[in-house]
Amino acid sequence: MNIENVRAFLEINQTGSFQQAARNLNITQSAMSARIKGLETGLNRQLFHRRRNGAVLTRGGQAFYRHAASLIRTWELARQESALSEEFDTVVGLGVQLNHWHSIVTPWIEWMGSHHSDLATQIRSDYSSRLMELLRDGSIDIAILYEPQQIPGVTIEKFKAEKLVLVSDTPRQIESGPVDGYVFVDWGQSFRAAHSREFPGIGHHRITVGLADVALSHILTQGGSGYFLQSSVVDKVESGSLHYVTGAPDITIETYMVFVDTPERQNVLKKAISGLRSIAGDMA
Repeated sequence: MNIENVRAFLEINQTGSFQQAARNLNITQSAMSARIKGLETGLNRQLFHRRRNGAVLTRGGQAFYRHAASLIRTWELARQESALSEEFDTVVGLGVQLNHWHSIVTPWIEWMGSHHSDLATQIRSDYSSRLMELLRDGSIDIAILYEPQQIPGVTIEKFKAEKLVLVSDTPRQIESGPVDGYVFVDWGQSFRAAHSREFPGIGHHRITVGLADVALSHILTQGGSGYFLQSSVVDKVESGSLHYVTGAPDITIETYMVFVDTPERQNVLKKAISGLRSIAGDMA
């Protein structure tokens, strides 16, 4: 069985479209159709009903779906473990929402090195939707993200609530309406909603940035203000290079831990998750 055919199957099921799935995998639509045809020939079952509004699983496709994600995860683990040096027993993959590398990844790697040096670590940083795809495909074992999706075979639990504070390069008070030099850091859907509630009537921002480190560097060199994790700016506030904006509301964002329920990986996951929970406790 060609593992790329299985990936194609999962992508079509995720998007509901042969055409969109082909674009996501950077292949032609005819190549996508050929992959599914090869899979159907091997299974001797039709997997999708093609309809005008998209593709839906047949009964046979629904039955195969329960095993497809497991096949991908098994292949990815085999590929990763076969490349390990002899000093490591296995590898554990962690995906982290953008902008949380310093607060989560750095202390987790240190914790794993101190407690489980026999485990290699693989880290990915991306947006929530992409991390869920990597989790589904078996490229990572655990993800810390903003917007989890309920998919078969995964557990979702709250990880940590983190405070975002409005800081500026110069002392000032909160103002209504647009502010010169304000950098809108996109902390996800829940932040965008909370920001709109706290600052109604403000439409498009002149500067919008997805990476907090880039936005912070811009503010420190060019001046301005923006919302950042309190833990990431407290030292700069203490040194006087940044200032809390007086009267500005704090905004809290929730992060979630999502991991795959794989019986044969329970021991490895338990070790990795223990480190993450320890970090969450330290952050509190």
